[in-house]
Amino acid sequence: MIERLETSARMSKIVRHNGTLYLCGQVGAGDTITEQTRDCLSRVDALLEKGGSSRDRILQAIIWLADMSDFAEMNAVWDEWVPEGHAPARACGEAKLARPQLGVEIIITAACD
Repeated sequence: MIERLETSARMSKIVRHNGTLYLCGQVGAGDTITEQTRDCLSRVDALLEKGGSSRDRILQAIIWLADMSDFAEMNAVWDEWVPEGHAPARACGEAKLARPQLGVEIIITAACD
């Protein structure tokens, strides 16, 4: 069975299927990559909880940065956020994001109940 949560005509924020949780891309508010990444990961936490999962059950993360020169700043926040011993498979690349003020977008896949 496929379960969709927080669904609109365009997308679902959460999709659960066969013990896997798929989150739509999350962005954050703020003027710096540090602020945006923290806010983005806070939103990820809320969606993981709502979907029946948690940080330590993340399987994969795909991170898009508007500018790869922000890689180290984003990683500083990411490294504090990921539970030790539970780092997921991860990719990070540069992409033009939906709005010019956005610096980071994170897409998460996790195991769930």
